[in-house]
Amino acid sequence: MSLNSRLADWRGQRVWLIGASSGIGEALAHRLIYLGARVAVTSRQTAALENLNAAYVAPADVTDPAALTAAHDAVRAALGGIDVVFINAGTHRPVRAWELDAEAAAKLVQVNLIGAMNAVALVAPGFAERGSGRIALTASVAGYGGLPTGLVYGATKAALINFTETLYLDLAPKGVAVHLISPGFVKTPLTDKNDFKMPALISSEEAARDILDGIAAGEFETHFPKRFTRVLKLLNLLPYRLYFPLVHRLTGL
Repeated sequence: MSLNSRLADWRGQRVWLIGASSGIGEALAHRLIYLGARVAVTSRQTAALENLNAAYVAPADVTDPAALTAAHDAVRAALGGIDVVFINAGTHRPVRAWELDAEAAAKLVQVNLIGAMNAVALVAPGFAERGSGRIALTASVAGYGGLPTGLVYGATKAALINFTETLYLDLAPKGVAVHLISPGFVKTPLTDKNDFKMPALISSEEAARDILDGIAAGEFETHFPKRFTRVLKLLNLLPYRLYFPLVHRLTGL
């Protein structure tokens, strides 16, 4: 049984895509435009947005509430409303415990978690009031459990998973669909920072197709690639006395 309403036909859907300048967001923008959606794109990278052939470009930084509010209002006016919002903005920096820097950690939290909350705060009240709408948030399988090099990044994604689950509990009874997107390793400028072998690495185009397939099926969580994400889900069911040694063995870290 689907936890959300299904959406397979994107023709005419008014979509606000936040975090669209590269990687998964860029691939989603191209795919949604191809499928007939009216897509407005937001990112800090204005030049990259101009190359997307979107219906509307609204540059903004998710960590700047005033700028994001202005972008939201401009998108609503340009599209005549918003049916679906993808909150995909995020950043990544591999960190080990002996490299932890408080200022850099705060910046990761601001973008990955507070930025997502800033965006949800703009659309959730209106969606709840009218009893329709769709919110999709991109977290990561790094949020399932602790992993080496994910000291801060994984914590932001774990918090985002919890936030999205609670968002569903609040909004689903009001007719608003909520989707949690949990990618494994996807080749993007962010994962290019990793200096270790990334198992089951897929392209951003494959990720975009998997995300839209999950929404078409009405899934709450869409995780991919499943040959990798299912292993992590099983791993996190183990007691810590087994989990920690297995993680060290599997990662070599």
